Parts: sequence; structure tokens; C-alpha cells
Amino acid sequence: MAADSMEIDDSLYSRQRYVLGDSAMHQMAQSSVFLSGMGGLGIEIAKNIVLAGVKAVTLHDTKQCDIWDLGSNFFIRKEDVLGQKKRVEAVCLRVAELNPYVHVDMSSSALDDNTDLSFLKKYQCVILTETRLSLQKRINEFCHSQQPSIRFIGCDAYGICVRVFCDFGEEFEVSDPTGEEPKEIFIQSITQDNPGVVTCMDNQHHGLQTGQSVVFREVNGMVELNGTARQVTVLSPHSFAIGDTSQLQSYAHGGFFVLVKTPKTYRFETIEKQLCDPQVLTPDFSKPQAPLQIHAAMLALDSFQEQHSRLPNTGCLQDADVLLKLTEEVNAILRNKAPVNDELVRCLSRTARGTLPPLAAAVGGLASQEVLKAITGKFAPLQQWFYLDAIEVVRPIQSLPAEEFLARGDRYDGLRACVGESMCLELHKLRVFMVGCGAIGCEMLKNFALLGVGLAQSSGEVCITDPDLIEKSNLNRQFLFRPQHIQKPKSTTAAEASRNINPDLQVDAHLNKVCPATENIYSDSFYSRLNLVVTALDNVEARRYVDSRCISNQRPLLDSGTMGTKGHTEIIVPNLTESYNSHRDPPEEEIPFCTLKSFPSVIEHTIQWARDKFENAFVHKPSVYSSFWETHSSAEVVLQRMQAGESLEGSFQVIKLLSRRPKQWKQCIAIARLKFEKYFKRKALQLLHSFPLDTKLKDGSLFWQSPKRPPAPIEFDLKDPLHFTFIVSSARLFAGINNIPYSEKDLSVEAVTKILSDVKISEYRPSEKSIETDETAKKPDQIKLPLSSEEEREAIAQLEQAIATDGVQPENLQMSPLHFEKDDDSNGHMDFVTSASALRARMYSIEPADRLKTKRIAGKIIPAIATATAAVAGLVALELIKVVGGYEFESFKNCFFNLAIPVVVLTEPAPVKRTLIRDDIYFSIWDCWTVFGHEDFTLSDFINSVREKYGIEPTIVVHGVKMLYVPVMPGHSKRLKLTMQKLIKPSVDRRYVDLTVSFAPEADGDEDLPGPPVRYYFSHDGETP
Repeated sequence: MAADSMEIDDSLYSRQRYVLGDSAMHQMAQSSVFLSGMGGLGIEIAKNIVLAGVKAVTLHDTKQCDIWDLGSNFFIRKEDVLGQKKRVEAVCLRVAELNPYVHVDMSSSALDDNTDLSFLKKYQCVILTETRLSLQKRINEFCHSQQPSIRFIGCDAYGICVRVFCDFGEEFEVSDPTGEEPKEIFIQSITQDNPGVVTCMDNQHHGLQTGQSVVFREVNGMVELNGTARQVTVLSPHSFAIGDTSQLQSYAHGGFFVLVKTPKTYRFETIEKQLCDPQVLTPDFSKPQAPLQIHAAMLALDSFQEQHSRLPNTGCLQDADVLLKLTEEVNAILRNKAPVNDELVRCLSRTARGTLPPLAAAVGGLASQEVLKAITGKFAPLQQWFYLDAIEVVRPIQSLPAEEFLARGDRYDGLRACVGESMCLELHKLRVFMVGCGAIGCEMLKNFALLGVGLAQSSGEVCITDPDLIEKSNLNRQFLFRPQHIQKPKSTTAAEASRNINPDLQVDAHLNKVCPATENIYSDSFYSRLNLVVTALDNVEARRYVDSRCISNQRPLLDSGTMGTKGHTEIIVPNLTESYNSHRDPPEEEIPFCTLKSFPSVIEHTIQWARDKFENAFVHKPSVYSSFWETHSSAEVVLQRMQAGESLEGSFQVIKLLSRRPKQWKQCIAIARLKFEKYFKRKALQLLHSFPLDTKLKDGSLFWQSPKRPPAPIEFDLKDPLHFTFIVSSARLFAGINNIPYSEKDLSVEAVTKILSDVKISEYRPSEKSIETDETAKKPDQIKLPLSSEEEREAIAQLEQAIATDGVQPENLQMSPLHFEKDDDSNGHMDFVTSASALRARMYSIEPADRLKTKRIAGKIIPAIATATAAVAGLVALELIKVVGGYEFESFKNCFFNLAIPVVVLTEPAPVKRTLIRDDIYFSIWDCWTVFGHEDFTLSDFINSVREKYGIEPTIVVHGVKMLYVPVMPGHSKRLKLTMQKLIKPSVDRRYVDLTVSFAPEADGDEDLPGPPVRYYFSHDGETP
């Protein structure tokens, strides 16, 4: 995306394009940014904005590399410190490597009260870190006074406190404040009244706010509304008023509305004007006064530095007293203020010289998103201050002696000033298992390296696993990877890159999935060696599984995830919190089968239909075909068995495929042409035959009314690019599964036209088959459907014909299933899905989607951007310190944020629930009762053991899905005498099984009472029997 070419490199930026949109991406590619200060916060912002793809960045810094920098700046190396390099020289090339489309240069000139600031006029945004407040004010005034104003962002991180300030000028227009995609919502009714009231179909929530505008489409009856925008007044979650409709025609049926995105103008003041009456964001509602308290404390810290030309000394009580007095003086002149927080000020004084790398990562992510807003006008900007503290990290260690926090001349001095030497040592010997090495995984490894988590010399270790290889689209946010790493494993590459940040890191990289099939590797003894588990996953199923293993093995779990600019973190601590599985999101709504097959109403339906067609024709059928012939290697034997009346599963479909199998490229083109006829012409004709346009339902209403759209048959026209793309992409895919070669020349319009001129299309005759209209009906499994005698005879005849014509050679009994690959534009997969979806949309008069949107929906792509990823990983790493310290429940914080709005919400995790069984016997998800048995241990012994050990007798015992003992079941009482070994039949290497038990209710007729799992060991010592 170089300045001279406005073509967006989709192979690199695809996931980010879904977050920002192309207009914002183009704006970034024309914007230059000035960033001063190459400490921990500055380098975070540099990384994120270069990955995002601005045109040019100037990195500015005047300091020399120091040993401290190794603990906060992930792009400074030991040799840079030994070589006395300037920080900006050390990092410039490494930052530039992150994105070849961004021009990165550097400056180490003095930036002070005497500097002529006119050099800043060539930048659209200026970001200052590690800059004195008086200089920030001077530069801010200069930026604000320019026409148009230069967007200004000031960021500071001192120990446990951080702040971000934004000033984007007197008038800053935002094109899209939320970034949410407006939904098409179908209309139930519109009244002819003043005001007219719109009701949504099926009581769907409209999500509108009074004052917003909606535009109407496809309304029947009240046609004057179509294409017009109306301002809404919300009446209920599924109805709203739109002004006078009394003079319009009466509403008949159908139609939908869409929210109209309206630009919004924001007004900003300078730092000077904002100081006394700051506009702040509140991230933690459990301490609503914190932002204003940090505001006062950090302004006092600015005064302290002006007066003493230094920061408070670590652990110096005198400096803390001075800072406290200064904070009280500052607070006295603030208009918008909170009581001075004595504890916060003393913690800030003690830690001001230190750095908490995860805090810099979290706020760096937020500040970087503000930079992107400043240059694109996309998303609502921060107004105007953001403050965050990490006092919960240091509160429990305040009473430690001062020497705990003193510098020792190594890379951890900045961290030590905040958390103390003992905590540093605990971090060094930590044994962590991280599942996933994608975007969050890379950011987590960076935090581990800076914190010194899992060092070899301390017997610590970070074990990581990820089965995936690196793809180009990963480079946009998985910052440990470079172009030369494409197609190499993520885990081993990330391990090597994190050792570059901290050579003492002990990283063990695996290429495994974490699932039941790998429990021999990630066994209980593996978990027993761990201190904690971190997930860096992109799917719910894997999270649920890892969570269940952590509960079973009593290990803390730190989970996080992002979607576009949204992020969440969840902290799960044994015996303190609920687990990931304790809450379940509602399942995704599936599109009804009949909607997909015959009655699509929105573009998502046609995209899913095209994706299903791909899956069925090019994945499922070839797989069934190949596995059938692997099972039945001889066509002659299959024929004999079918002639003898035997029913072979899948035989009808397989023989049909065999009889129609193309042998040459021209047959692939012919099949594609027939598919076009079937999908886009005959389907429409059949539907209109079964349900003519004037068809009425029993209640007299029209069958074809919203959301049902009547189809219009499409006449094939090779000159239409969409028709041509469908034919060529389909033919390529049929050639692919049948191993038929073709050349580039075969794909030309001339070659395709020539083949098509010989393809005969038979006349269409409508059938009288029934068409499914029941929205609850499920798709039938073709393979399992019983065959009619006519179909059996047809299959036998086709197989006889294939054998007679030598069509059953070994190469004809194999097909190559495809694997849907959305990111390879050369394979024809997305060409097929995009053209098929667009043609079906055209047939049903649905607004089509471009290739980019089709790819996102068909490929189930999760929009992603580096800013959010960096922020969640930083927040998780802060919690990791608390877990290592064994802190109390009140210290932990879960977080949800949306950097677009922007909103950050920190909350306490859900406390663990204790369930009463009866008589003061409780259990929680973390409890697991244990019973140790032996070879002759019977079911009766097991029940007695539970009663003796835990004071309550189980009445039902279940193993997985097998009922071992239910008293009312016939024959179960005889099982009491059987050994556990015989009942469970464990595999040779099983040491134990987890059994589910229930207890008799106190009153007859009540439900059985649940209990915790009971872990039954097959031997007294818990070893393998």
C-alpha cells in the first residue's frame, strides 16, 4: 500500500480491512506520524501503527540504550546496550521490518522549549511519550493552532499509573463512530397515522436510538417510503415512530429498513484548558474516583520533576511525602476533583522510576487505536483523558523492605521497582503452558520475555503449542513473524523470536492440538508440573476443553479473545472464581434449511448456500467416493453384492458420480454449464411452478411476501463476467477433484465459448415434487436415505455400463477432495463462492456483496487488529503477576473493552458458587472427591467408601454416558457385587476414572441431588493397575 499505489494488499491486510474498511485504510496510507520517546510505551505504539499501515513514521528519541531498557523495550538487545547505541538507532530498522509498506525514519535532535516546531507541519498526527508536561503543552498548543490542526496525543507511564490525552482540534469529523455494520431488519407493519409506527417482524430488536435515521427499501403498499430516510423516535425494543404517514398509501406487506450512518463532529480542548476540568473515561466502576485521583497525582509528579529535575527515588519516604503535599496543592485548584488518594500517591512515588511492561502494552494498544482514529476519522475518539492504575498489583507487597525494590543493574530493574525482587524470582521459575501462538500468543510471549517468565537458570519454562503454519495475513498482527517465516510453524518461530527479546527464556515449542486425542502428551502429570495455563485461542470449543482440563487438575487459567476492536479477558483461579464453562453464550442461530434451499432473503443466506454447494460438491462427495472404493476395492464385487439384493451404504451416490465422472477439461466446462442452468434458471422456474406469484396462504395472505422473495430465472450469457467466472471456477474445481489437467489457454473466453457451443441444454419440464417450507425441518442425510427399487435398478445398470466400458480403472476409483482455502486467490475457491452467491442474490433480487464481504462470511473470518490484541495480552499479563503472588479474590480483574467507542470496563470475576447437597455438605466446580480402590473393589465398596469419607451415600453412579448403578433399573442391584474393574473395563494405562454421582433427595418426588465428580483410582497408590 505504498503512497503511489492505492491498491490494498489484501493478502497482508485482509483481517484488518474488516475492522477499519477500505476508506480508512486509504487514509492511513497517505498519513505521516511523528512519535517521540522510545521507551516501553513508545515502542508499543510504534509497533501497532506500523503494523496497521500508515504511510510514514518518524521515531524520535535522544536517549542512549540502558540495561533497564531490555526489560521494557522488546526491540533493544544486549549488544545495543554494550555498544552504547542510541535507542532510536537500535529500534528503527526492527520497527521498519514489521511492514514493508511503511516508511520509517528516525530523529535524535533535541526537542525542547527552544526547538522551532514548524518541522511538525508535515505530520498529520504527533504522539509524545516520556515528554515533560510543560513541553507537551507547548507542542499541543502549536498542533491545535494549525489549519487544519495536527492531531495530538500525549501518553505517559510511570510505574503503576498511565495516562493518555487526545486533542484532535476544534472540529473533528468522524465518519463512523461505532464501526458496527447496520443490519437489514424486516418490517411486520407500518401504521397510516401521525406519527406512523413501524413494528419489526418476529419482535426482532431494532437496536436504534431516538434521533437516528433509517432508510426504507422494498415496502409494498406504502411505496412512497422506499429510498427515503426518516428520523426515528424509539417506542419499544421492536417498534418506533417515523413521523406523519397519514397521507401515504396504506401499508400492504414486506420491506425492510437499515440504519443510516451519520457523521458526527467532536470538539477538543488543549491540555492547558483541560487540566482543571478534565473530561475522563472511567474504566473501573468499583473505584469511580480513580481517574481524577490519578489525574491529580500525575500532575503532581509533573511538578515534582520540574522542581527536582528527577523522579521520586524508589522507596524514599521523604520523596513520597513531598509528592503527597504537591498532590494536595494540585487538587486544591482543580474544578473537577476527587479526594486525594494517599495510598495511590505513595505507590506512584515508590514505583515512578519503574515500568510494568504489561501496563504499557495495554495502554499502548488503546493509544495506538487513537492514532488510527486521528488520521482516518473512523470510530469515536477518546474525550479526552484515559487513566489507569495497577495498584492491585502492588498493594499486597507494599510492606516489604525497601531493598526488595532497589536496582541491581540488570534488565529487570524497572520491573523490580514495581513488584520487588521476590516476585521477580517467582516469575523466573514459573512453569506456564500457553495454548495457541497466533496474534494473542505472540503478544503474550513478548510479555513473558520482558517479565522474565520461565527462565532456564531458575528451572522455569514456557511450553507453547500450535499446529498452524504462518501465513502472510498473519504478519499484520502476529508481530514476531516476518515474510521469511511464511509456511514455517508458528510455535517454533515464535519461540525463537521471543528468545531474541530475552535469551534466558526457556521455551519448549510443540506442534500439537490440545484435545482429547493428545491427552497422552498433555496428561495429568504434565499439568501437575505447571503453575498456570494461558489460552491464546480463536474458538470456543478449544477453550471449553482446556478449561475442563484446568478444573480437573486445579490449575489457574488466563483466557482472552478479540473480535475487531473488541476484547475480553477472563481470569480463572482454583477455589476463588467460576470457570469458563460456568457461563455459556447462546449458540449461533442456524439458517433454516428451507431458507437456504429455496427462500433466501438476505445476502448471508446466498453466501452460506454457495459455501454449502462448495462443501457438498468438492469436499463431501469426493471424500465419500474415495472412502467407498477404499472399502470396496473391486467394482465387480460391488455389482455382484448389489445384484444379490445387498444394500451398500452410499452406493447409489457413488455409482452416480462414477457414471457422470468427467475425463477431459471440456466435460468439466459442460458440467459447469449444466449446473448454471440447474441453480439459476430451473430452480426459479420450479419454485414459480410450485408457488405461482399469486399463491395465497390459508389465512388469505400472499405466499410471496417479506421475507420471502420470488425468484426470477437467469438466462445464461457468457458475455456477463459473473456468468463467465461461475463457469470457469466451477470447471476448475471439477477438474481438481477428478485430477484432470488444464492450461491457462483453456481458461480463455475463446476456448470456453468454443466448448460451450457444443453443449446441448434440454428443454425444462417442471416436476411435481414437494418443496420444503417448514422452517424447523432439518436437511436430510442423502447417504442414509433408503433407495427405491427403481434407483437400485438404475445404479446396477450404471455400474454394469461402467465395467463394460472400462470405466473402473484404479485411477477412476479415486477423487481428490478439496480443502476450502479462502486466502489463496489463485485456486478458484473464492471465485466459485463469490460468483455463485452473487448469481443467486441476483435471482432473488438481493443486494449482492463484494468479494471481500463474501470472503469474510464464507470463510468465517474473525476481524482482527494489532491494537486490540496488544491490549488484551497486556491486561492478561497483569493478572498473571497477581496469580503468581497468590493474591486474594478482590485483587483480580476481568476486562471487556471496545477501543472503537472507546469503552474499557474492568470488573471482579464471578466468585465460585458453593452448592449445598444437604446437612452442611457443600461442593463447588473445583471439588473432586477421591476414592482409592484395588483389584477386588466392588461397586458396593465404592458406595460405602464415599459414605464413610464424605458423610453421604450416592444413590446413582454414572461413568460418562454409561449408567453403572441406578437402583430402579432392572438388574442393577446385582451389579453391587461386581468389581469396579469389571464394570468400567479401563484401558491398560488408565490410573483413574471420574464418575458422576447423585444423592437421594430429602423428600420423595424431588429430583436427585447432584454432587462433585468422584475420582476413582484403580489402586491404593493411584498408580496404573
